[in-house]
Amino acid sequence: MINWGNFISQMFNGLVLGALLALISSGLTIIYGTLGVLNLAHGAMFMLGGYAGYVAYTYTDSFIVAIIFGSLFVMVVGLVVELVIIRHFYGRPDEDQLLVTFGIGMCMVELVRLTFGSLSLTVPAPKVLAGITSLGFMFYPTYRLALVGIIAAALLGLFLILYKTRIGMIVRAGIEDSVMVASLGINVYRVFMIVFGIGAMAAGFAGIVNAPVVSLTPDMGEAILVQTFVVVVIGGVGSFPGAIIGGLIAGEIISITSMINPGYAYVMLFAAMTLVLVLRPHGLMGSQSRA
Repeated sequence: MINWGNFISQMFNGLVLGALLALISSGLTIIYGTLGVLNLAHGAMFMLGGYAGYVAYTYTDSFIVAIIFGSLFVMVVGLVVELVIIRHFYGRPDEDQLLVTFGIGMCMVELVRLTFGSLSLTVPAPKVLAGITSLGFMFYPTYRLALVGIIAAALLGLFLILYKTRIGMIVRAGIEDSVMVASLGINVYRVFMIVFGIGAMAAGFAGIVNAPVVSLTPDMGEAILVQTFVVVVIGGVGSFPGAIIGGLIAGEIISITSMINPGYAYVMLFAAMTLVLVLRPHGLMGSQSRA
């Protein structure tokens, strides 16, 4: 039975999920927008961030250290993957890029499974954020409330990098016209490597901050990858604001539909994506230049 208490609680759940999807999608959309590479390993990087943070937490018992280590570890992995593998596929057909990134993701998943096994692992929330908080009209887990703020701070950091720094200006210019950026004497390959690293770091950060909410499993990136691609399509490929808007929309659709009938959550999500594609083929905030 649906009541206002359940509905509001699901709205909050949708906000948490939407913020998480926005953060992961922002990394994916700047990678595709700048490099033109559909990174099917992005979900595995999300998973990898969670496990790297778990290792750091096990040794230090510090959630902050876990966040920092998990994010930086996945960023380094992203830099190495771009330098060693992805760089050789920029001029290759799209299907080659899809296959190689899919293969990279599978290798990451199986390496984690070999190292940690298939059983789920947990990272507890910081003690200061444990328990529940009274909002006056309902009680809600404290960490989930804090998670929205944590992700908002991370998105703000990405925004400042993209819109207030020189590298961000180059990235946004590369999204519009990478050939022009190269003609200006800018080392586009170095920019590409940095962009891939930043995108991977966003996924890794999301993986560890979400660990206290959802248990870690090697396959946890698969479902989030599908949702992330839908978010990118809804928001618009290459659009950072679009990733945020699309993430929040997708989170609320999944959460509210799950309250009514969980089996139709993905159906409604893909229906929303189809509607957006019919009305705005380039997404809510996308532009035709990248098409």
